[in-house]
Amino acid sequence: MGEVRVVLADDHPVVRDGLRGMLAAVPGVEVVGEAADGVEAVAVVRATRPDVLLLDLRMPGGDGLDAIAALRGDPVRVLVLSTFATGRDVTAALEAGATGYVLKDTPAAQLVAALRAAAAGESVLSPAVATQVVSRLRGETDGLTDRELAVLRLVAQGTPNRAIAASLFVSEATVKTHLGHVFGKLGATDRAAAVATAYERGILP
Repeated sequence: MGEVRVVLADDHPVVRDGLRGMLAAVPGVEVVGEAADGVEAVAVVRATRPDVLLLDLRMPGGDGLDAIAALRGDPVRVLVLSTFATGRDVTAALEAGATGYVLKDTPAAQLVAALRAAAAGESVLSPAVATQVVSRLRGETDGLTDRELAVLRLVAQGTPNRAIAASLFVSEATVKTHLGHVFGKLGATDRAAAVATAYERGILP
């Protein structure tokens, strides 16, 4: 395969600097442009015509998902490089048209391999991302039972235990038992942490 031309899109200059420095040492890979948000990424891609756009998903002033959707008809492969591996983020990026999704803790050699694979039109997923995709397709919710999930949904709405108990026709003690199971399965210590983790993992929509 010939040279892979890459555009970097991340709102953190230090991240772009690190990626540019790393890729500068890789034969056959050239960084041809940079952007600090999704809107700028689309403009830079259309001006430079790279093979791959290496794109952060969450950026102020121009969302990565919007950029992916805007570039869907363009001859560029979009490889998401994100800190987050939530089911919602991954699914949304792939549905918008991303070729792959890798995490920022990916070793340099694997990231370069992912860039080359993306340039060749191959789908690339980090192992943790692939696990999220499979779990989401299977409808898995981190082992939560239907009743535990129902309790968690009501907790997310700010419903107190007494109202949850009345809504589900169970005792408050039973609600507390379910919450204990939810905390254990999600690795959370309180209601707020459980809800935050559930949103992050895509358990709650």
